[in-house]
Amino acid sequence: MASGSFHRSDEPQWMTQIAQQNQTALSQLYDRYAQLIYSIAYRSLGSVEESEELLMDVFAQVWRTADRYDQTKARVDTWLVMITRSRVCDRLRSSQRRGKVTDALIAFNTVDQILENEDIEISERRAIVSTAMGTLHIEQRQVLELSYYGGFSHREISDQTGLALGTVKTRIRLGLEKLRSSLQPWFMDSV
Repeated sequence: MASGSFHRSDEPQWMTQIAQQNQTALSQLYDRYAQLIYSIAYRSLGSVEESEELLMDVFAQVWRTADRYDQTKARVDTWLVMITRSRVCDRLRSSQRRGKVTDALIAFNTVDQILENEDIEISERRAIVSTAMGTLHIEQRQVLELSYYGGFSHREISDQTGLALGTVKTRIRLGLEKLRSSLQPWFMDSV
């Protein structure tokens, strides 16, 4: 990560500027996070070429979807890692390296812990949700990850996966119902 005179507090403003197609802001974000994203990709994919392509894919997605970034939901670095996670998983699945998907998700969980200084309660809830996600059918988990981690609309998921729009919506609905059922005993006190 580049240091220089950048401050984390600059990042939401960069995202607003990127949403307005400001290339300078995108360059600043790239300078700060390209090495981190490349490192995550390389650790998961093991290929310089694929990691460089994935890095470009992530920043192309940032360019296209910066207007969807919501600073109340995630810090910029967390949002970038979620996009990277989604892209790595897509590449591993598409190349039939399913065993590496698990390794990649473990690596991402480690990165999440480094990036976020959360209190114990939030960490515990994250682990519970992560475990619940792991119980979903791969088809449901994939569309949920694309939707929530990748920030894709149902139509974009349909286009990306080749699934019918109705199938995408059904898989998301069924996945959310299963998650709700799995998580209800854990979060009844907070309802």
